[in-house]
Amino acid sequence: MTPHIQLVSDSTGPAQVPAPGEKGEGPLLDAYSSAIVGAVDKVGPSVVNIDVRSRRGPDAVGERRGSGSGFIVSPDGFAITNSHVVSGATRIDVGLSDGTRLRASLIGDDPDTDLAVIRIDSRKPLPHAQVGESRRLRVGQIAIAIGNPYGFNTTVTTGVISATGRSMRSRTGRLIDNILQTDAALNPGNSGGPLVDSAGKVIGVNTAVVLPAQGICFAIPIDTASWIAGKLIRDGKISRSRIGIAGQTVPLPLQMRRYFELLGETGVMVAGTEPDGPAHRAGIEEGDVIVELDDQRILSIDDLQREFTEERAGQRMRVGIIRHQEKLELTVIPESTSNA
Repeated sequence: MTPHIQLVSDSTGPAQVPAPGEKGEGPLLDAYSSAIVGAVDKVGPSVVNIDVRSRRGPDAVGERRGSGSGFIVSPDGFAITNSHVVSGATRIDVGLSDGTRLRASLIGDDPDTDLAVIRIDSRKPLPHAQVGESRRLRVGQIAIAIGNPYGFNTTVTTGVISATGRSMRSRTGRLIDNILQTDAALNPGNSGGPLVDSAGKVIGVNTAVVLPAQGICFAIPIDTASWIAGKLIRDGKISRSRIGIAGQTVPLPLQMRRYFELLGETGVMVAGTEPDGPAHRAGIEEGDVIVELDDQRILSIDDLQREFTEERAGQRMRVGIIRHQEKLELTVIPESTSNA
């Protein structure tokens, strides 16, 4: 059923809005509005609508159709989206902001972080977004979500960064750490679209909402997405080792940093360990703060995740932790994700 939309006007006819640069723009576009308009102008052309066809199941007849969003990150057509949007796709069609429709292929996806990379088949360079940084984001900072909810192309919603360092479970059941929380409204179809700052740089990949709550939405930080995308473009898959913890980046008090002679202002606090996982067997406990790994200073959850490559599986690693104002060294042996 088509929703009824009522247009509101007054007896004088439609309002005349000055074009950019015309006299009178100032009162209509304050600094906040100008920042959002500028950011959308920069990123909007790179946002794509993704239509997917996939098999319903190994024993089922027919196909399943779905849709989501994504954003182009290189002129040769590489685009980032969510794994749950394109995983298992037998056909991917992409709609550009100018109405052009093109085919795309799945380069690789990583269900553990709910990220994927597709490549759009285009004979000409495509508009692409500028990627920013997420590690320096602050709570209260402007956040702009762009996507295609319910088929309404290039829909823009705004809000702020509500929190950083959240954890949430991916569809595989694994915890995704260091998630961004925002109150920029997301709806079905926004998945995979960009979360943007006021400078028009992508700071996150929109991925989930909490229902029936309002204003509690989540995005994967762009620092994580950039690293995952690079690996997928190079290898087509993500191979990892793991120690079985949930953690988040936390600030370290100045007195603690001076006492233990720590470089950097942050570490990774352990929020929980998997029963009988490598970290649990090594004696790592909830509340411990990881600051070193084999003499490598650990400043963030992203630093920690980058260290657990496939080659680390089965190797003894020294972990430096802070526990109750005491610095300890423990030995952990990561396991392959294929064994988890």
